[in-house]
Amino acid sequence: MIFMLMSINNSTRKVDFSTEGQVSRAGDTVTLGVLADTHVPDRARRMDQRILPIFKDARVHAILHAGDLISPEILAALQQVAPVHAVRGNRDYWMLRHLPDKLQLNFNGTDLVLTHGHGPLRKYLKDRLYYILKGYELDRWEPHLLSAYPQARVIVFGHLHRPLNHWVGDQLIFNPGSPHFPEGLEKAGTVGLLRLGGNGEVSGEIIPLA
Repeated sequence: MIFMLMSINNSTRKVDFSTEGQVSRAGDTVTLGVLADTHVPDRARRMDQRILPIFKDARVHAILHAGDLISPEILAALQQVAPVHAVRGNRDYWMLRHLPDKLQLNFNGTDLVLTHGHGPLRKYLKDRLYYILKGYELDRWEPHLLSAYPQARVIVFGHLHRPLNHWVGDQLIFNPGSPHFPEGLEKAGTVGLLRLGGNGEVSGEIIPLA
């Protein structure tokens, strides 16, 4: 039996995945679909039609969206596959401004933080200027994430439109990239999968939409 603990505004909810018709492929392993920066409809007319089949084939127990959804239609589409947990991105200031800026979750005993990663307005503007002048540098993001969420075994974030599946000590920093607007050397959009075992095993996978 697989459980998830979800903490929002100091309240905790336990979900038994077996009651929702979700069955893991790997025994007691929880499989999560992960995506971010879908930007529908401000940058893309609709969500890439390959995303839902990927999550269905993986038999995900839940889906995490790390912000910049723009339209509630994205949530509705993803909920056809599995329960969705989403946070507010810097562009979710209209129809989805009610979303939290971060979620602290626990799947199978593994603490996970979900955030967009842009931070307060002053930090966002400073980071944007730095990016324009000097480009992307992981060293600029990694220390902030690690210091902000030292208790999390897995830190899931978006905003950069760049996939990242990177261990720092005992913490996994995971960014699924963007399915529609990849940046850097990525030629294809990407989504991700996280697998969290009941004995503390954690693995991440980046999936190109090629």
